[in-house]
Amino acid sequence: MTARRNTWQREAVRGALGDRDGFVSAQALHSGLREQGSTIGLATVYRALADLESTGEADSLQQEGESLYRACTPGKHHHHLICRSCGATVEIEADAVETWAHQVAAKHGYTLPEHVVDVFGLCPACTAKGLGAKG
Repeated sequence: MTARRNTWQREAVRGALGDRDGFVSAQALHSGLREQGSTIGLATVYRALADLESTGEADSLQQEGESLYRACTPGKHHHHLICRSCGATVEIEADAVETWAHQVAAKHGYTLPEHVVDVFGLCPACTAKGLGAKG
């Protein structure tokens, strides 16, 4: 296995991602970097995000057909509570989900189960602003 090069571009993407509170698109991350004066290209941002995801330094999810990313703690299994309006994200414990996943897998003869659980709702700030109200 070859060692990954730690380029300035990857470090810039890692830093920008770490500065965000919630999930963000590659385009929004790229735009923010460019506004700060970076010359990094969009394709490089995508490659860096894919690399960070593969090493467990970033999570990704699909929302409305778009990949969104957020920095995370590598090697720690976790779940997310995500605001549908502003994208604010909280890592949550879900012991009941862990137990359920293992029980369902065992019941059907499966071993080494893996799963992804993301819970979407409105954060307290967006709820207070009435952003979830349907008109």
